[in-house]
Amino acid sequence: MGRALRGAARGAPLPLPPLLLLLALPRAPSDAAAPQSAPAGAAPLRCNVSLDSAPEHRWDAALRLFDPDFLRAAFFRILDLAVPEKVHAILRPIAEELAFSIHQEYAGEIRGLSNALGLNVGDGLLLNLAYEYSAFCTSIIAQDKNGNIYHGRNMDYAFGSILRKVTIEVDFLQNGKVKFKGTTFFGYVGLWTGQSPQKFTITADERDRGSWWENVIAGLVQRNSPVSWLIRTTLTKAEDFEAASFMLAETPIIADVYYIIGGTTSREGLVITRKRSGPEDIWPLDPSTGGWYLVETNYDHWTTPPPSDLRRIAAMKALNATGQANINLETLFEVLSVPPVLNVFTIYTTVMSAAAPSNYTTRIRTLE
Repeated sequence: MGRALRGAARGAPLPLPPLLLLLALPRAPSDAAAPQSAPAGAAPLRCNVSLDSAPEHRWDAALRLFDPDFLRAAFFRILDLAVPEKVHAILRPIAEELAFSIHQEYAGEIRGLSNALGLNVGDGLLLNLAYEYSAFCTSIIAQDKNGNIYHGRNMDYAFGSILRKVTIEVDFLQNGKVKFKGTTFFGYVGLWTGQSPQKFTITADERDRGSWWENVIAGLVQRNSPVSWLIRTTLTKAEDFEAASFMLAETPIIADVYYIIGGTTSREGLVITRKRSGPEDIWPLDPSTGGWYLVETNYDHWTTPPPSDLRRIAAMKALNATGQANINLETLFEVLSVPPVLNVFTIYTTVMSAAAPSNYTTRIRTLE
């Protein structure tokens, strides 16, 4: 849930992260061409992105799923409302220059999307960095009695009526085969949910540290990796669970975060509590001592969540009621459907197992 949902639980006004402002803003001239939300329980739109294509054109096919006016109007409005004019004037030329010098693959994709939508490329980069601000989530790793590893997550954001319209499931192809896949929001080149088949699965949950401007500065000046870009890089390059764990733990990033990673064999499960510079804590799956599951929301696992947020407690109760002998992808989905693990902010639920990659499943969620 993170800071925004905690504020809402206390009755405080809900702050608007830049991404949510972007997607919540009205478009002109009408909403007639806006994409329709998938019904609750439906699979999101699916698309392919070929890593063999030039980065500037990788998202062309996915772009055709949406009305460009719907996206363009929102992108222009966010720059006026979310970024103070004086700050924007300073950051925009820096971001524009960096868009040609930072990670060439992802920068190229941002350039392609920006060009297609008539955006300044620096603004396109700033908008992608804004996605790093807050991902309010519940992630679970569980192991059954036979040593099979299951990984599930709820992605929670405000303004779900908008975000459900742009949720997509993407197969990233290389040499005509699925290299990895993920669930994301259109326009965002990073991933918070992904699977490398027969290797590992990854989710990330927001850790409530620092401001979005601090994160932008870290990204633009220190050249640290955005949180979600590191997930995608790991899915691209890491050959196994161990290599992926090392990359996620040690690579400098622009914001504190929790990386949750599952493998293909017994005990391959970790929650990595990250600082920008490196790991603060590594919490392993340890069924030998009764720890057959790990539940991570948006708090350090060695601390107690505030009374206003019962997601961790509810998830643990549901897992204990299910039992290790009965855990599988279907029952894990049920655990993620127990309120308040499932809540009014939940956009989608994904369950996956790297050892059975064809069972990767995402569903659009609502809880009125």
